[in-house]
Amino acid sequence: MAERAGRDGHRGTRAIQRMVEFAPSTGGLALRAGHRDLPADTPAPPIATDGDTIFYGAAFERLPLDAQTGLVAHEVLHVALRHPQRLLALQGLLGDVDPRLFNLCADAIVDSTLGHLGWLTLPASSVGLDGLLVTVLGIAQPVEASLLEWDVERLYRRIDDRAAAKPGDGGGPRGARPAASRREDGPHAARARALAPDAPLDLLPAAGDAQRPEHETQQSRDWQERVLRAHAGDGAFSMLRTLVADLPRPRTPWEQVLRARLARGLSPRPGLSWSRPARSYIATQGRGGPHRRMPWEPGRAPSRKVPRLAVIVDVSGSIDDGLMLRFAREIASIARRLEAGGVLVVGDDRVRRVAQFEPGRADLADIAFHGGGGTDFTPLLEEADRHRPDIGVVLTDLEGPAAFRPGWPVVWAVPPGRATPIAPFGRLLRLD
Repeated sequence: MAERAGRDGHRGTRAIQRMVEFAPSTGGLALRAGHRDLPADTPAPPIATDGDTIFYGAAFERLPLDAQTGLVAHEVLHVALRHPQRLLALQGLLGDVDPRLFNLCADAIVDSTLGHLGWLTLPASSVGLDGLLVTVLGIAQPVEASLLEWDVERLYRRIDDRAAAKPGDGGGPRGARPAASRREDGPHAARARALAPDAPLDLLPAAGDAQRPEHETQQSRDWQERVLRAHAGDGAFSMLRTLVADLPRPRTPWEQVLRARLARGLSPRPGLSWSRPARSYIATQGRGGPHRRMPWEPGRAPSRKVPRLAVIVDVSGSIDDGLMLRFAREIASIARRLEAGGVLVVGDDRVRRVAQFEPGRADLADIAFHGGGGTDFTPLLEEADRHRPDIGVVLTDLEGPAAFRPGWPVVWAVPPGRATPIAPFGRLLRLD
């Protein structure tokens, strides 16, 4: 159990004072985090954080002040960028995230952000983002450009090329190592680990409140504003080399966005009914007197039309099985909830399969993606248009022309890994 800081502060007090002295605004972000000293007999790294509190081990006190300052600044940026909470969110999204690889990616971004400061010292084992990119991915670019382009989730996805767990690896007695830890590294993951084999894990499991999406969304928004204001306040003396692409952003799950857009498109719209008067007509009948007839005003009645959804799947790309399963479940759930039927159109440069489906029965599980082929959305959209849907969603990598623009709304659902997808029309939805 951690010990609370006493009257004289905690082990990081002097380092924080140095940060505030040299960078009052960005250094002052440390005052927004909690600080706890761990008991001297507790085996622990010199410093670590769970995203809300920074924990100091006994070894921290034996370091020189400039090294202490470097460690505290490092952890403060982990807190400000919400790295432990984002690790938890990525685990919920992918199911399997290697904590050490994620920690390495987060450390590379943070250390590169602080690397320009002369009044602190970073550990000798630290790896910069530019070095990580050139060594692991073969991407050579200046560190400033790298910080403006890469966030921790995108960096982790590019580096984690571990082989899939073998059948049967998920079993074992309770308390055994999970199957994810037995997956074999690919070339990217192996090179990344070799860069910092002895780097400590300083990202602890996120605090319990991170399990509440509404709480974490507000925390991300608050920390984003704090970092922006602090960076502007310090100017040339800011701890941040530049405003990084890894700034915390309130992230709305793509399932929720898709649900809202399709609900708007599939909700029944009331129509005019000439067989029943409007309420305003009934209310004003007595005002015109017995010898004056008011103009007829038709009322409104719920539409009996069954809403229809078009699902277009581009099989020329490559879609992860886990992502496809989540997409299929979400489509089936939306169709069932809104009592919407529809049509499924599968193809690449031509239509390969057309199938009608009843509410909640959009069968997408058996679709095979062959990848590498060309795509032409024109025949796929034209085929869907023949079924007169209310709205359509296209699962694709957006690599192909679309010469036909239908009169109904289109949502382009694009898997992760595409740098700058541009929708020819309609709304773009990133499945991150």
